[in-house]
Amino acid sequence: MVTAVIEAVYRFLWGDLFTIPLGNGNGIGIPLLVLLLIPTGVYFTLRTRFLPVRLFPDMIRALNGKKQEEGGLSPIQTLFVSTATRVGMGNLVGVVAAISAGGAGAVFWMWLSAALGASTAFVEAALAQLYKEKDPLYGGYHGGPAYYIHSYAERVRKKKLKRSVIAVLFALSGLICWGGISQVISNSVASSFENAFGISPLVTTVVLVVISAVIVMRKNATVRALDVIVPIMAGCYFVITLFIIATHLSSVPGVFARIFAEAFGLRQIAAGGFGAVLMNGVKRGLFSNEAGSGSAPCAAAAAEESNPVKVGLVQALGVFIDTIVICSCTAMIMLLVPEELMTGLVGMDLLQKVMSYYMGEFGVVFIAVTLALFSFSTFLGILFYARSNVAYLFGNRWIYQTLYKIFALIMLFVGGLQAYTVVWDLGDVGVGLMTVFNLIVLFPLSGEALRALKEYEEKKINK
Repeated sequence: MVTAVIEAVYRFLWGDLFTIPLGNGNGIGIPLLVLLLIPTGVYFTLRTRFLPVRLFPDMIRALNGKKQEEGGLSPIQTLFVSTATRVGMGNLVGVVAAISAGGAGAVFWMWLSAALGASTAFVEAALAQLYKEKDPLYGGYHGGPAYYIHSYAERVRKKKLKRSVIAVLFALSGLICWGGISQVISNSVASSFENAFGISPLVTTVVLVVISAVIVMRKNATVRALDVIVPIMAGCYFVITLFIIATHLSSVPGVFARIFAEAFGLRQIAAGGFGAVLMNGVKRGLFSNEAGSGSAPCAAAAAEESNPVKVGLVQALGVFIDTIVICSCTAMIMLLVPEELMTGLVGMDLLQKVMSYYMGEFGVVFIAVTLALFSFSTFLGILFYARSNVAYLFGNRWIYQTLYKIFALIMLFVGGLQAYTVVWDLGDVGVGLMTVFNLIVLFPLSGEALRALKEYEEKKINK
């Protein structure tokens, strides 16, 4: 019964809500979340007057903010936390799956979804800053969609509320989602280490859980760990990609030509494959960068920054790092190999085969270690996000924070030993529901973020 409900909700959120016919019996299936997030991205991109393009230098400068007190986070630390959760399996196996199913053209639509999502990420992060609250447990601040949804509900009902129904639903969806993702993480790491090193999944899982427990059970060790892991893992992956590109430089123009040709190609439309190209790119981009889901604002609220616009700009930059940089790294690695090499392979097997083409056995090991770092940092990041939702639901009490950490560690252990399809769907359902509840309030509250942006730009002009 529970499985049937999860699968039904999954189909409603991620399945085709309706189909746009293209002729010859072909069409483009449009899922509910694509229908919600793409117009939202277009709307905020227009309302911010193409913020990702106009204010890109400001995004870089916003990283210079400093924290003021113990327990608080600087803007760049919140970027590390949000990047840790964005940069994960989706950047490796997810991109491989998108290209396998939709071809090279899917990469273009992935880029486009990121360009639109950056403005959405700015708005929700700025709102998280505007509605943040003091965190009496960890120090500094906490907040996120549950908090600005609650404040909006009080404004609409014109009275103080102990809890808001939509805020509670958002917080619960997040905790369910992150529990499901914990299982996906350990299962992926255990599988990749078994393929690369022949290590038993039980051994890998136990080591992963023990290391995770040592970090997350300490008060603020999570952020300190991410300060080290995120730049190293992203930097190493980027450098290896640059090395591969440099050694195959003559093929790079052909790869870009293929991406654009297949993104708009008449051949794909005639063959009925245009829908697969478009939707695989769009869905992968949306799922990877998380813009609109309400996850990253849980980190953005923790930043010690007097100007919410700067925090919003940092999170908009995070979308670019995730999709334009890291996802593109995987895409280039995939598309620079001969096409016949990829025949009959999918997922991690395909990615490891591709890396062995470039670097022999070291490539297989490198991808296994990279996936482990990406996945481990994702686990640390989602537990940081969970702080805010647990606090909103149960109050600022250590017992509830600790209980959720134990629950997540149990899920991490179970997932490393057994892959449950329903749990993978549960993670997707959770992030889908979070998005729906977040967007309900994002539009009516967005005026506050847009006003803050206008004031920020006016001050720049008057300097």
